[in-house]
Amino acid sequence: MTDRRILDHPILGGQKSQKEISFTFNQKEYKGLQGEPIAAALLANGVRTLRYHEESGTPRGIYCNIGHCFECRVIINGKQGQRACLTPLEEGMVIESPAPLPTPVRDWRYENA
Repeated sequence: MTDRRILDHPILGGQKSQKEISFTFNQKEYKGLQGEPIAAALLANGVRTLRYHEESGTPRGIYCNIGHCFECRVIINGKQGQRACLTPLEEGMVIESPAPLPTPVRDWRYENA
């Protein structure tokens, strides 16, 4: 399992734990190392697509992997818009791809302006 693992993250630092834990991504169970970034755990398990673009539907994955781009947004334990590259993995986490937004994406603040 460690041959594809990111062991030294530029922001979060080195992987401190080697304790293997379970988590789910889109209703499928995976194993990862406690405290490693969720993105690293998904990559190590061969998962490359984390969500789909809101308008075009194209697959999105990990782009910058340091928290700048927001391409890795996922739902973690029901909380939307979380960055997989910066969130440490914990036992039993439920991670999901966000549902596509209706197209075209509308900004409701300017709807009746």
